[in-house]
Amino acid sequence: MKPRERRLQIEGLIREQGAASVEALADRFTVSTETIRRDLSQLAEAGRIIKVHGGARSTRLLNEPSMPVRAGLACGEKARIGRRLAEAIGPGDTLFIDTGSTTLAAAAALAQIAGLTIITNSLRLAETLTLEGSDADIHLLGGRYAAENAQTVGPSVLGQIAEYQADHCVLTVAALSPEVGAMDASHDEAQIARTMLANARNLIVLADSTKLGRRAAFTVCRTDRIGLIITDDRISTTAHAAFDASGVAVWT
Repeated sequence: MKPRERRLQIEGLIREQGAASVEALADRFTVSTETIRRDLSQLAEAGRIIKVHGGARSTRLLNEPSMPVRAGLACGEKARIGRRLAEAIGPGDTLFIDTGSTTLAAAAALAQIAGLTIITNSLRLAETLTLEGSDADIHLLGGRYAAENAQTVGPSVLGQIAEYQADHCVLTVAALSPEVGAMDASHDEAQIARTMLANARNLIVLADSTKLGRRAAFTVCRTDRIGLIITDDRISTTAHAAFDASGVAVWT
């Protein structure tokens, strides 16, 4: 592949995914990391991307696709993340869980844990837990119904969240970086995530590796507020080390 063609593909990939690491790009295009760094430097000089530590990100903030589209992406990784989540949760725990394709993928594993109390704004999550045979005490938060993601949003939901306290807040996010923290592409969803977090002792973020290094418009929390990140084994060593340095546990 000619360098110009490779750089065009790299630009398209970063635009589509929001960000990419040097290591991942080198593996994808079967070239050295030094070659990728030169490609990224040229793209950055042309204003096509923004270089960051260990990789590059899009010049645009991330806009997420619809829930049905997201549910079809990285299915295997999300299922494994869900199984790992179950290892962090104990019988009888109380959980806030927000709306997302990754939290939905965790439902089958959570259904095997006895005596949970789950507070959620996700209709799909509540239904899936029930279909999987969960004995959890499920509290479905009421508010304005957003049909595309089968969730409730708005001031009513925020007011109800404040009535609960949880052991863990389990969030799926649109973007995650060591420098910024957890981010979301939806203002409504970011508000709900922040309010859930304010009423929980511990934060667990579920994010497959495509979310790492991205930027989205709405900050959920800074990195030092995260207790545990559960991701897949494609996380770059650079990102893993950066989270470790911030005192955040990372499970793959």
